[in-house]
Amino acid sequence: METEESGKKSEESGGSKRSSESPPDDDCCPICFGSFTVPCRSNCGHWYCGSCILQFWNYSSTSKPCKCPMCTCKIVNLMPEAALEHQPQDQEVTEVLKSVQRYNLLFVGGARGFFQKVRELPFFMKRMFQGLMDPDANDSYITEMRFLALLLSIIYRATPFDFIPTGNLGIGRVFDFSAMILVLILRLVGIYRRRRLMQRVRRLAAMEHLLE
Repeated sequence: METEESGKKSEESGGSKRSSESPPDDDCCPICFGSFTVPCRSNCGHWYCGSCILQFWNYSSTSKPCKCPMCTCKIVNLMPEAALEHQPQDQEVTEVLKSVQRYNLLFVGGARGFFQKVRELPFFMKRMFQGLMDPDANDSYITEMRFLALLLSIIYRATPFDFIPTGNLGIGRVFDFSAMILVLILRLVGIYRRRRLMQRVRRLAAMEHLLE
């Protein structure tokens, strides 16, 4: 009797373990509302398409973990479906899995996470400039830009160089004002690019209307 009960418990635990390693059959991705592609489970327990949650992160702050769209918990770890490890993958799936692994390393915390952020500095800078050129982006990129300016001013003070004229402002304010001017220029460039894109879309729509 005890053996049967222990067997049932082990089956139940095995079933729950398997269900936790794969998304529910009757569920869908809460971002695209479609079937899961490269399913990934967040540390808060919600499932997403790997590409969907990474794309969602692209619209958030560069240096901070993505917030779960379902519960707003910080996602510091994405766990791909266990079955993906035992299946042959095409190039697209492989790229998504690499991006997921890259995301996990960025927010692993501790010294390893810090050195990974240093390694990915060009990626962070690219994301920051792309965000600054987006008129719909939040103000977190501006804060990060000002923090970068503060960091550069500290590094400049620590070096023996003194080639930047500061006047009565001080090097900190010079870097800060320069960062804000750069932010303004990039934002204007983004608005101009969007306007050109909208004009192109209108011209294409007008041409299609004439052809009809």
